[in-house]
Amino acid sequence: MARKVVAGNWKMNTFVSEGIELANKIKVADLPSDVDVILAAPYTHLYALQREIISYPVFIAAQNCHTHESGAFTGEISPIVLRDLGVTQVIIGHSERRSYFNESYEFLRDKMIAALKVGINPIFCCGEDLGIREAGKHKELIAEQIKSSLFQLSDSQVKKCIIAYEPVWAIGTGVTASPEQAQEMHAFIRSLVADKFGPEMAQNISILYGGSVKPGNAKELFSQPDVDGGLIGGAALDADSFLSIINSF
Repeated sequence: MARKVVAGNWKMNTFVSEGIELANKIKVADLPSDVDVILAAPYTHLYALQREIISYPVFIAAQNCHTHESGAFTGEISPIVLRDLGVTQVIIGHSERRSYFNESYEFLRDKMIAALKVGINPIFCCGEDLGIREAGKHKELIAEQIKSSLFQLSDSQVKKCIIAYEPVWAIGTGVTASPEQAQEMHAFIRSLVADKFGPEMAQNISILYGGSVKPGNAKELFSQPDVDGGLIGGAALDADSFLSIINSF
């Protein structure tokens, strides 16, 4: 049975003091014990958050990492340094990284391997833009993204991953995939995992939906049989909204 997960991706938002305040509001709330809560904060926040607020079921994640543990990679962040900070998850393959920084399938695969090597579990993102969706090629692209990066891992490595499906046309636009559209794609992704790694792996891997999830639509989205939670953007920056989403199962 897949774990329920709600992950907040703060992106390039909040000062450190604001992040601590936001995280503390979430920490002291009456959180459901069967939902893993992940806060993916900017690098600048990680040390302070880990020292001040971390406690189960709240986990601290990074939004990116490099493929190497050290070296001449100015401006990058090492996965082993993230582990030293107490980070337990890292977002890899977010559409903004793929689009703005031209991250290839091979680079994403190597990031996942590097993270897993040091004990950090990837949240692997996949998704299509509006043109691909309108052309009816969204399943083809999602299969390509997953097979080229995620499927290069071993069974034991995939077991530690979370998949996040994020239709790019619904990120930050206010447009949300319908519950039926989300379920269709999540079921398709789960079938891909089942074909490659077997039905048990497929049933136990958490698949999250990301794309303008709000308190008003979270319950209906999370009620779909193959939607195990959400990767939340804008709504994660408001404690009340984020807590409402966490309690939407």
